[in-house]
Amino acid sequence: MIELEIQGLSESRKGLLMEVGRLALANGFALQRQRMVQGEHGVLLSVIVRGPSRARRTLEAALDGCDRFISVKVFPYTEDEPRPHFAISHKRMRPAVTAPPAPVGPVFTPVASVATPSPGVALPVAATAAEPEVAGPVATPVVASPPAPRQASPPEPEFEFIQPTPRAPAPVKSVETALFVELVALAPDEAAVDKALRDLEHDYPRVLPQLLALQRAVAADAREPSLVLAGRRMGTWVFGREYALDGGLDLREAVERLGIPALRALVEVDQQGLQLHIHDSPLCAEEGQSGCGFFSGFLQGLLEPAIAPGTLSIFPVCCRSYGAGECVLAISD
Repeated sequence: MIELEIQGLSESRKGLLMEVGRLALANGFALQRQRMVQGEHGVLLSVIVRGPSRARRTLEAALDGCDRFISVKVFPYTEDEPRPHFAISHKRMRPAVTAPPAPVGPVFTPVASVATPSPGVALPVAATAAEPEVAGPVATPVVASPPAPRQASPPEPEFEFIQPTPRAPAPVKSVETALFVELVALAPDEAAVDKALRDLEHDYPRVLPQLLALQRAVAADAREPSLVLAGRRMGTWVFGREYALDGGLDLREAVERLGIPALRALVEVDQQGLQLHIHDSPLCAEEGQSGCGFFSGFLQGLLEPAIAPGTLSIFPVCCRSYGAGECVLAISD
């Protein structure tokens, strides 16, 4: 026997757990526990199953062919080393946007115009030594008049550079991580359960009105655990009153001799192997409000003392509150 962890990503959670349980049971595996949470890209499901090692490949093939999954993987399960869900997504922190540095424009500096001589005009040269005296008439040197100064060009217009207003940096976002957290079931409303079962000895087996009142009295999140608790207490009470001498049975025998007769006192039920088909369950009449938890708890309280020291696992395969024609419970040890 091996334990496997089925990790799947699905678009919808409605009926998903029942579908996975049906595939697991069909391939010889029993469900141990499960967890489910809404992730960024869909519903993250993790189910621990236990079954024969030779059936692992057939289970994987069945899960791969299930159209409820966007993606699904199967891993060996080790309790000491929990495996993070493969479809967990992490939202990374975006870096802050900083404004680019202001552009530095060219600096225009007016340059004074330098007068240059006209071509062919000699500039005066200062004498550095006395010229020797020459006999004869002295020629009067002709000195060229300096050129007229060039009219200065008008100054360049001054350019005004408008600096862009820098954008305010975007606020830094904190790192958000989508954690895959195991959901903790709410505790049952024990006071409401005690009230519903206070006259059990006189009300049984006509207890459906009390159970319907219990469904309406408790909070929505505590409805299922409260029904499971009520069913377990009622099943234990029925075993002590009617089947206390029936012990040491195997599971199939206990279902046939105890489970079916006790359930038929409450609802119409048929047996197909280790699957029980409950017809027209009044506890599952409203859409999305399954009452199958009561019948699971009832069978546990009734059958566990009969098969002790063994244990059993009961899993709802389908329910009329989710659109099925009937409610089906699968039982395994």
